[in-house]
Amino acid sequence: MASSGNKSTTASVFCKAMILLQLPLLATIFLLLKSKPATSCYNSIISFGDSIADTGNYLVALGEKAGPVARPPYGNTYFRRPTGRFSDGRVIIDFIAEAMGMPPVPPYLSRTSNQDLQNGVNFAVAGVTALDGEFFKSRGMALTWPQYSLDCESFLSKSLVLMGEIGGNDYNQPFAQLKTIDEIRTYVPSVINITGWAINSLIELGAKTLVVPGIFPLGCVSAYLTIHQSQRKEDYDPRTGCIKWLNEFSEYHNNLLKTELDRLRGLHPYTTIIYADYYEAAMDIYRHPLKYGFVATLAACCGGGGRYNFNLAVMCGAPGDTVCSDPSKHVCWDGMHLTDAAYKIIARGVLEGSYATAPITKACLQLERDASQLHRVV
Repeated sequence: MASSGNKSTTASVFCKAMILLQLPLLATIFLLLKSKPATSCYNSIISFGDSIADTGNYLVALGEKAGPVARPPYGNTYFRRPTGRFSDGRVIIDFIAEAMGMPPVPPYLSRTSNQDLQNGVNFAVAGVTALDGEFFKSRGMALTWPQYSLDCESFLSKSLVLMGEIGGNDYNQPFAQLKTIDEIRTYVPSVINITGWAINSLIELGAKTLVVPGIFPLGCVSAYLTIHQSQRKEDYDPRTGCIKWLNEFSEYHNNLLKTELDRLRGLHPYTTIIYADYYEAAMDIYRHPLKYGFVATLAACCGGGGRYNFNLAVMCGAPGDTVCSDPSKHVCWDGMHLTDAAYKIIARGVLEGSYATAPITKACLQLERDASQLHRVV
């Protein structure tokens, strides 16, 4: 993998455009988290990532300019109001926090001066990429969302660290602009390099348990299915209706990521790095929708019409959109993100270990064993 000298030389601050990581405040948060008596292996959850994990940073940062996510029907299923989550309800981090007996992890930008952040903080923000804007500019693309980058460092303590998912936004723009698959594949090693560097930095700062998800099957996403519609039957998986070559791309990214995680495990044997297999967790839903109570897998619940209910001219939350009567029967929410019901199933698979290299709920035991072994060595 590339050395640290190859990573971006731009300001190494997560979500630098919004000054998302303000180091003096983060140092204070670090001390607060560290001082809390441990009631389990984890005092808190610290989260990084994009709109899959964002619980409000994008909305707080942009306010009225945040667009449809600031309006109903976002949030209607669970919170009964828009919260900045790109779903009709909760996202995966909400279910993980609930399973750990913690309240929802607050978005960093919504903090108040007297807010208790001892249960953690969420730095995830919609639009985040692993690669910075200059990478895309050098390839003839201008990002159409605020330029955030994973080129970051942060303070943390005894926390469960959620790393994303990371990478989806690095591919959304080139795929939307119909760049060739061969060209986009060349981006993947750079995305993995930056992701690995960020994970390594967090470990060196003290992280002991990290959950690192792969990307979802892009070939099953309503937006991709709309943009890349084909008359060639061989382009589609007859079992799911997903686009095969796009899913193969997701698998390529995830395989490189798993190789990088193996490398990092070798460097840090007393750190638990859990690979969360969002891809296979989602594919099980697409292959067996009725098992989970879904009747619509590929068409978005909320959108602007068409075969997959996705229309760039009429997005979910915009005037003229259509919203399904029961989001719990749909896998896809708005063409790019999943419903509360789908996220709940995926979170369960990661928590219980069906789609994780180790169940999050049991990683605590491994952490205790590793700490004991390290103590004997020292």
